[in-house]
Amino acid sequence: QVQLAEFGGGLVQAGGSLRLSCSASGSIYSINTMAWYRQAPGKQREWVARITSAGITHYTDSVKGRFTISRDNAKNTVYLQMNNLKPEDTGVYSCKAEGLLLLSRAYPPSDYWGQGTQVTVSS
Repeated sequence: QVQLAEFGGGLVQAGGSLRLSCSASGSIYSINTMAWYRQAPGKQREWVARITSAGITHYTDSVKGRFTISRDNAKNTVYLQMNNLKPEDTGVYSCKAEGLLLLSRAYPPSDYWGQGTQVTVSS
């Protein structure tokens, strides 16, 4: 059984910062890519950032220069440092583990989602 748990959400004023973390637990052998998504009220979920096991990062245009994604492979944990937050960054932030391979190799590499953490940026 694999579980992803996010931490670090909250309420912050515009221009402020938050640091999200997401840890994957269970009998994990490896995780290919870890990513952050967000869903604003009344909108579809959108991809925010991703990082490969080799540390290659990609960001959606609206967060470039403000958000930084990083990961600790030994801890199966991904982080999202969010600076200069804007009201339009408000939403539920969820992490996704892509291409996760179990120790048992009982299943092919699969994707797993966390429950999400609320980020609210006030103007």
